[in-house]
This record gives sequence, structure tokens and C-alpha cells, in this order.
Amino acid sequence: MLDTVPYLGETLHRWRVGRSTFLASPERGARLMNWNLALADGSVRDVIHWPELASFENFAGVRGGNPILFPFNGRSFDGGDIQFWRDPDGVRRPMPMHGIARQGRFEVIRADTTGFTSRFQPDETAREAYPFDYEFTVNYRFGPAALTCEFVLKNLGLRPLPWSAGHHFYFTVPWEPGRSREDYRLSVPATRRLRQNKQGKLIPGPDLPAADSLARPEWIDTFHLGLTGPTATLTPIGSDRTGAIQVSLGLDKKAAPAPDATFVTWSAAPDAPFFCVEPWMGPANSLETGVGLHLVPAGKSQTFVVEVELTS
Repeated sequence: MLDTVPYLGETLHRWRVGRSTFLASPERGARLMNWNLALADGSVRDVIHWPELASFENFAGVRGGNPILFPFNGRSFDGGDIQFWRDPDGVRRPMPMHGIARQGRFEVIRADTTGFTSRFQPDETAREAYPFDYEFTVNYRFGPAALTCEFVLKNLGLRPLPWSAGHHFYFTVPWEPGRSREDYRLSVPATRRLRQNKQGKLIPGPDLPAADSLARPEWIDTFHLGLTGPTATLTPIGSDRTGAIQVSLGLDKKAAPAPDATFVTWSAAPDAPFFCVEPWMGPANSLETGVGLHLVPAGKSQTFVVEVELTS
């Protein structure tokens, strides 16, 4: 079922699919805001965190939901200077952290009982940062215990179009009363781990096993690459506990991810009510490092698909 609800002077879209409820603002950043699940005991579990707000004044920067990171995720640099990049003509241009979409406006081109599709409407600031002729759409589909999100970038120009986009899912953790991060385990099937230094360079990251306690501080601000499988899993520890979260790059759980495909793990503080497991096309600053940078040929389109699923 699809309906609309008022919220702080805005109108939001709400989907009820089985026991799941999804809340989104398709026009503002194509932002999924909250996902919650009705449990058998009558309680409600927040899957994707959304904080209480007083206004929409800083909607783009709210730590919650799933901000869309486009055209470049993370921090971009040009010669050590943050929030800049160098375009193919050698012109230095601004590039905000996580790009230009999360603070942008979108046109809703589909909203039905299965989800929504929104098309980015770049303003003057966005065109200055990313001066290309393109069409970028975000396509969500919601299920009883899962969601998929597909980015489609169509190059309407005559030159290759650079991008390296991603997602910033804020998962509610802990999701059970009386629990802490010590009660959860994170698994990321990576063979390389990197971090970004203050000049934007990629440097060796922490030595982490494929799976370990979510409480380990080494998870924070780490890029996980060299993936041997497409799925990262956040699992409650204990044989009597259920409700694991799987985040997958693509829909085929047996297919190998792209060579530079990346999971990012981050949280604001040890006691924050969320933990982010972020599927990206590549690590931050791909324009300078070349790692994870994708080019859309003239007249062609590329897609980036992720799935989030709750498992027993």
C-alpha cells in the first residue's frame, strides 16, 4: 500500500509491504528516510535509522536514512585540497563531500505500490560542480523484508562521463533493548582494507578478519576492497537471535563484484544509535587515484544496483 503523510510541513511517501513500512522523500535527494518492521510480539524494529527533527533546514546532512552519493562518494581532492576535482579539460571545480545529489531536487517519475523512481534535476551549483549532459535516476523497489535500489546514469553528451557513486545506509544498531555493539558481528568478505589520509591518498587500512565484533574500533572509516563475495552481513550474536541484515552489491549472490567495488564501514561514535554499511562503486577520491572510477561512454548508460535484505 502507498499513501502520503505530512511531516514538518512536507509531504512524504509511505509504503506498507507485508510487515515492512518504508518512508521516503522522493523529491528531496530521492531520500529513503526510514524502514521499520512490525514484529510478531507487537513491537516495531527500526531497520534504517531516522532521528527526530525539528525542521528540514539541514535535511541533506541528517545522519539517517540512505543519502544518495552521486556523482562521487566520499571526499574528493585536487592536489591535496579537499572538496575540489579536476575535470577532463583541466578545470578545477568544486565537489562537495558525497557529491551533489543528496542536497538536490528530484522529479518523481514513478510512485506506485512497489516503490518509486526519481530523476535528478541539477541546479546551477550542481552544474558548476559536474558540467555534463546526463540523466541520473534512482529506482527503489520495496519488498516484505528487502529493498533494492538501482542507479542509472545515461550519458547524453559526446564525451565519456566519470562517476563513482554509492549509498550511505544508516542501520539502527543495536536494534534490541539492552544490547550494545558487542552483541553483533559484522562480516565483510574483503582481501584489502584501505583508508584515506588528509591529502586524499589511499593508505593501508587496519588488519581485520573477515568477520568480527561490531564493537571493534578498526571498522570505523575503513574501505573494504578485493571482495570475494558481494554481500556484507550484520548479525546478532547468539543462536536464539534472528534478524540479520545483508547488504549486497548486485542481485546475484554468487557473482563476483566489480574489481574495485567497495564496502565502507563507519559510525559517528561508539554510542551512536546507528552503524553504516555502505556499498560504493569504489573508494573515495576515485578521480585522483583512479581506483573505482567508472566512465560512461557517449550515448550509453551504466547502472549500479544494491540490495538490502533481512534474513532469519
